[in-house]
Amino acid sequence: MTAVSRSGGHTFSKYNEPAIRLLAGLGVEGDAHLGVTVKHRSRVAQDPTRPNLRQVHLLQAELHDELEAEGFRVAAGEMGENVTTRGVDLPALPVGALLRLGAEAVVEVTGLRNPCLQIDGFQPGLLKRVVGRDETGRLVRRAGVMGVVVAGGEVRPGDVIGVELPPLPHRPLDRV
Repeated sequence: MTAVSRSGGHTFSKYNEPAIRLLAGLGVEGDAHLGVTVKHRSRVAQDPTRPNLRQVHLLQAELHDELEAEGFRVAAGEMGENVTTRGVDLPALPVGALLRLGAEAVVEVTGLRNPCLQIDGFQPGLLKRVVGRDETGRLVRRAGVMGVVVAGGEVRPGDVIGVELPPLPHRPLDRV
């Protein structure tokens, strides 16, 4: 991991911390998205009783590198992620993959982050860089993955990330 971040308010960007604590079944302690039920404002408006499949947002630092090469300046936490990774192809993971973060924490991947127009408020033109279409016309989301906390624990930059794939057949990630 290269960074860990959180925000107690519903801000677009999150603030880097020396450590964050993941709480089983809830999310990131002190983060606005902490809870058993949905916390994302648009989803709360639709149905506040739905389960929170977006307790933790993980984003690969390699995307920051790509965006920088295209003229965007994006630092860890600024796209709203709680955990910034390096060396793990997050969007290629299947539903149910387990990410072992640090000594104790485990996050189960639930799906892809579906970025909205707020991302262009952060930096104009950024939405088109993180959502697009592949050569077959299929929608491709590159703004990280979402997950739920299966086992809690403290997570710090520099901690190792282990990946455990679920049994076959694997289901590809879709937006959550």
